[in-house]
Amino acid sequence: MKNDLRKKILSMFILGYEEDMPSDEFLKLVDDGLGGVIFFTRNIKTPEQFKSAVEKIKSHENRQNPIILSIDQEGGRVERTLNIYNGSHYLSAKDSAQKGTEFVEQQTKNIAFELKNFGLNMNFAPVLDVNTNQDNPIIGNRSYSQNPDKVIKFGSIAAKTYLENGITPVGKHFPGHGDTSVDSHKAMPVVASNLEELEHTHIKPFKALIDKELLPAIMVAHVHYKAFEEKPLPASVSKNVIQNYLRNKLNFNGIVISDDMVMGGIKGFSSFEACKLGIDAGINMFIFRDASKETLELIDKLTLETEKGNIDISKINESIEKINALKSQRLTNV
Repeated sequence: MKNDLRKKILSMFILGYEEDMPSDEFLKLVDDGLGGVIFFTRNIKTPEQFKSAVEKIKSHENRQNPIILSIDQEGGRVERTLNIYNGSHYLSAKDSAQKGTEFVEQQTKNIAFELKNFGLNMNFAPVLDVNTNQDNPIIGNRSYSQNPDKVIKFGSIAAKTYLENGITPVGKHFPGHGDTSVDSHKAMPVVASNLEELEHTHIKPFKALIDKELLPAIMVAHVHYKAFEEKPLPASVSKNVIQNYLRNKLNFNGIVISDDMVMGGIKGFSSFEACKLGIDAGINMFIFRDASKETLELIDKLTLETEKGNIDISKINESIEKINALKSQRLTNV
């Protein structure tokens, strides 16, 4: 029973590894039912080496329960294939949008083809943030525009193109990281806008793509939105943001994924507290960039606390249902 529970909780994690090839310890996690892998620049040295690493991981997956193989390949300054091309190979969202709809569609096709060729099946893109704050240190040209309607236009093209070409898109960073002046990798930004302002601008692209059924998954930001929470609680662990608004008001039925749980924006909580809050709020999958000893101990602690009844098992089971639904719809033919 405990092994089954640990397997469920392990399947809610998307983990990274340090080297260019996964270790035997990491592959054992895949054997045990790890939900997903996230790849970074450090893992990608050459096309041949990377394909070999992905194939090694896939050789350990359960064919009835395929593993999510994910990456942040936006274009511009967020690309993980820098070592292959000696720098950026694709244009940023802003620069690609300035070239028009056909260019955005073609570049997205090129990215999708490359990722599929490597054996990947998920991209943490498109960025649906509306870059309204010119002092924003983290979004900037990662956003298609400071105009929400343009973000909807180009974000829809990108998401649709990924879906049509075998890559699962993940819209980010809900409910919008565009009006921040702090980098959430370093600390937790605070957005003071009221709900009406958020809905008029920052939430608008997410709502539009949800309504068009173009988002199988959404990533939630480590940002405090005063419209949702008086106390300094990031959206990534806020029930008001995820359950009450994203699920109940926007009717989003896909997977909700946290931003990387080692970022500064979530460091006001221990990893255990953050995951416990996140599960209760409705997070389905957690990203941790390192499958470190601490992360594995965290998974064991979450298993134990769920077994004791301190974490709601129904929340775990809901997440497993959603993860399995996505995998059966999107990954079985990859």
